[in-house]
Amino acid sequence: MIYKGPALEIPDVPLPRFVLQRSANLGDGVALVDGVSGRKLTYEALADGVNRVASALRRRGLKKGDVFAIFSPNLPEYPIAFHAVASLGGIITTLNSLYTPRELSDQLRDSHARYLLTVPAFMDRTAEAIKGLPIDEVFIFGEAPGATPFSELVSQAAEPFPVEIDPAEDVVALPYSSGTTGLAKGVMLTHRNLIANVLQAEQRIHLREGERVLGVMPFYHIYGMTVIMNLALHAGATVVTMPKFELETFLRVMQDYQVARAYVAPPIVVALAKHPLVDKFDLSSVTLVFSGAAPLDESLAQACGARLNCKVNQGYGMTEASPATHLVSDEIDWKKVGSIGPVVDGTECKVVDIITGEELGPESDGEILIRGPQVMKGYLNNPTATAQILDNDGWLHTGDIGHADADGDFYVVDRLKELIKYKGYQVPPAELEAILLTHPAVADAAVIASPDEDAGEVPKAFVVLKTPATPDELMQFVAQRVAPHKKIRLVETIDEIPKSASGKILRRKLVEKERAKASAKQEAHP
Repeated sequence: MIYKGPALEIPDVPLPRFVLQRSANLGDGVALVDGVSGRKLTYEALADGVNRVASALRRRGLKKGDVFAIFSPNLPEYPIAFHAVASLGGIITTLNSLYTPRELSDQLRDSHARYLLTVPAFMDRTAEAIKGLPIDEVFIFGEAPGATPFSELVSQAAEPFPVEIDPAEDVVALPYSSGTTGLAKGVMLTHRNLIANVLQAEQRIHLREGERVLGVMPFYHIYGMTVIMNLALHAGATVVTMPKFELETFLRVMQDYQVARAYVAPPIVVALAKHPLVDKFDLSSVTLVFSGAAPLDESLAQACGARLNCKVNQGYGMTEASPATHLVSDEIDWKKVGSIGPVVDGTECKVVDIITGEELGPESDGEILIRGPQVMKGYLNNPTATAQILDNDGWLHTGDIGHADADGDFYVVDRLKELIKYKGYQVPPAELEAILLTHPAVADAAVIASPDEDAGEVPKAFVVLKTPATPDELMQFVAQRVAPHKKIRLVETIDEIPKSASGKILRRKLVEKERAKASAKQEAHP
């Protein structure tokens, strides 16, 4: 069965013109404000800055198709750089703020970046990463030796820079994603892909002009790039930026700037629902907490909504789909708290059997497939990986397991590649994590497959405790709530669950740790 969203009309224009089309009318309205320093950027200054920087970059040699890397936390000037490059037909590859020099170097080399923009705090890693790479020039928000201040570009006069851009074919953003498997790959997203997704998100997320939106999810991540930065600026809202997530600062920014909408990942929802520090701040301005980037447990969503007296919705997507494919409308009193909602406008979705590929009906779990105007062109210089995730009929194979209910609202059960096989039975880690998080002693949790001689794999939980609890107590707690084959067999207490900046659990780090321990055990007892 194929589920279809309503038809969608997509304007045939470049991304910056679409996102900033209201800037002249909004004038001195605040587009972005730094939540830490209070520094503001108006819509007039934003649009003017884009034109000035684009003109300056063109004079410095940036041409259509050139790749410009941004290695920076969220700042008010980030969208100026992004849309200046996009205005010239350039391609922006966004780099994770936590990257090591090796990871930076790998992405810069693979993307063929010619220019790089960063911040003073990242210069040491930047300098090491670009050794031996053909980077023409390094720019910086601020000042540092060996880099051109971004302020120099903004201070230069704007001039006409006519560029022919084909929105449907020309790539504008090149974020990196591992997709459903393997190493990170460059995701080629066109102007049309991103415009389509802003419009699709706009149909479910009804931002009002001047409404304050929290910009804590990183702009280098597709969630922050599309759902926060581009959607909010297109709507005329005010984005309150934060360079990184720290709970007390996060809560203070929400309070002091009277933020109405918080776009976050599930770990932040956990904090909002359970952390005692939340009670020390006035968050009455918050009308919506929107969770993305990873599955959100229903009980946590309900707890967060009750505590903050606001709606808690979630959506679903992936970098390869710009990212949103399913969203819950903020105008609906949503009762299906665990659901990611229906498929977005202009998009088709189906669930297929993991083994046979046969289309499945409502309530049957299988792999979720997507087809729509937000789906990427493919992976950069990697036709093999592209063919593995994007089939000949245009269906994007998400690698996520889920189902639709009778109303066409979707639920995600887990990642296909993360399933634990216990004696041949499939065990989804996310389900066990969600249960553990409801235990009053558990602050955070992650579940992985631990090698086992008899069962092949057994579920092992890594937990962060806020009050004492024994492994046996936690295992019994879960066992009372799941089928026998899903029981957690091992529990280890750790100080912190490794996660990406967007909130996804970095299971591979825990798996590597587990494999190292198993290897050491074998060496000790051959």
